[in-house]
Amino acid sequence: MSERRVLVKAFAGQYQRGTKRERSAVLGRFVAASGYCRAYASWLLRWHGKRVRVGTRVVVVGDATTRVRRRRERVYGAEVVAVVTRLWKLVDCPSGKRLVAALPAMVEALERHGELTLPPAVRRQVLTISAATIDRVLAPERKQLALRSRSRTKPGTLLKHAIPVRTFADWDEQRPGFVEIDLVAHDGGVARGEYVQTLDLTDVATGWTELAAVPTRAQVWVFEAVQRLRARLPFPLLGIDSDNGGEFINKHLMAYCANEMITFTRGRPYRKNDSCFVEQKNWSVVRRFVGYDRFQGEVARRALDQLYGELRLLINFFLPSMKLVEKTRHGSRVTKRYDRPQTPYARVLASPTVDDHLKDQLRTLYATLNPAALSRSIRRLQRRVASLRAAAPPSRAVESVPILPPPPSRRIPTDSTAPTTPTQRSPRSLRVDFS
Repeated sequence: MSERRVLVKAFAGQYQRGTKRERSAVLGRFVAASGYCRAYASWLLRWHGKRVRVGTRVVVVGDATTRVRRRRERVYGAEVVAVVTRLWKLVDCPSGKRLVAALPAMVEALERHGELTLPPAVRRQVLTISAATIDRVLAPERKQLALRSRSRTKPGTLLKHAIPVRTFADWDEQRPGFVEIDLVAHDGGVARGEYVQTLDLTDVATGWTELAAVPTRAQVWVFEAVQRLRARLPFPLLGIDSDNGGEFINKHLMAYCANEMITFTRGRPYRKNDSCFVEQKNWSVVRRFVGYDRFQGEVARRALDQLYGELRLLINFFLPSMKLVEKTRHGSRVTKRYDRPQTPYARVLASPTVDDHLKDQLRTLYATLNPAALSRSIRRLQRRVASLRAAAPPSRAVESVPILPPPPSRRIPTDSTAPTTPTQRSPRSLRVDFS
């Protein structure tokens, strides 16, 4: 566009000063160089630089190089923006593409439970608003979302060599049941003492997420939580993939998977991308709703479990997600293509491998869910969890050790056979315990 403006300035003077035959030749060269049609090109060359008097004191000068912003009438009013903002906050502030996919089900569920009543014109606009428009009108609300992450994974035992390694590129299962598991530490930034952990279980095919709080990362608590989460899944558990932490790489979980005919694999050490599905949920679910505070004790664990009981219904039934379909590299540029945003509930219903009676149970549960009531319950439980955060344990104090004075010097007796210099002794080593 900038090159065309330069061409207009270069050809306009020749066009306006030339004869009819010369103007035709100048216009032909300008059309060939710019690509404009002859009618629009002649209009540009004719009016660029022209001075037109408007009234007695105003002179307007034509300038084809000036870009004029065309103001359009606003399509979506304040009422539509307010409804979209409310629904956006209700499902934890997703992107525009994910929110567009969630709006029809959200509006229907809220109207079914009497939480939302919209005029026909506003309802039609809410259901037809585009993802780009949502991102534009909600841009001021997105500046507050910036969180950090930590890792508290400790290496497991030598038993990990008996468990096969699986990378992120090996996940090609299209049927639900193959899950990734991971622990999220609620240590408040100080990994000292005992504190509550969250076991995150994410299905690879559907994105279905289940959460459970455990008192510590001990094997017995993690194993018991895995069994609880398995009972909540709306499909059979077929495979488990974990990191190399000792809470997963142990004989109890390994024997359990062998007896139950469950595939057990692990990722490579220090390669978080091998567990990319569950790692993404660690932030988008656990950290966004719980944060980075420290929690310890049975009361805090039960409060987190109550929060997760409500949270699983909101994120699995009403919060759409996108899955990577194709990634293409063109030189240094990587192009990624995603599928249509869908909720984990919709992906389970679309799976041909899930039994119909399980799908009917999910449909019955979905008809009873009220996303607004779930959101209110989650906010209430979040406030209760925040009130139970604990302070980090104090660092171990280092006791001060007094500096002992040097021992008094001894005079060495002298005789005819004794040496005249003092006897050389090795210095005493002072052993100090700082524990």
